[in-house]
Amino acid sequence: MKGSLFHKTPGWVPFGTPFHVRIGVDRKAPCLLTEATLAPHIMDAARRYHADGRWWLKLMVVMPDHIHMIAGFPGEPGMSRTIGSWKAYLAKSHGVRWQGNYFDHRLRNDDEYVEKAHYIRMNPVRACLCKSMEDWKWIVDGACLS
Repeated sequence: MKGSLFHKTPGWVPFGTPFHVRIGVDRKAPCLLTEATLAPHIMDAARRYHADGRWWLKLMVVMPDHIHMIAGFPGEPGMSRTIGSWKAYLAKSHGVRWQGNYFDHRLRNDDEYVEKAHYIRMNPVRACLCKSMEDWKWIVDGACLS
């Protein structure tokens, strides 16, 4: 596929290793992911995937036109298929039109994890959507998930 990114996790990377993932909406058919009628459904779907063991969500921040998350994934069906099915569910049930691809980066150590989590939490502040990261309501903190 032209322009496609490679998303297969190497076999030597342990299952559940955290990845920073960025998923964007289709720029040709943008929608506001932070609409009060949509954002709770996105967050509920993320929590449901976590509860079902489809991914192990550490952090998710919903921005107006993209989502940042840190999550680990089981070996099967893997990151690509899991994210693809989540995007497909939200597209079908809530009309979200996503970009065809997404960005991922494996977090190699605790320092990278802490740095990326802070970066993600500060995203709404840098975008001038709120004054402090505690003010942003479109966040799923994996530490609060059981």
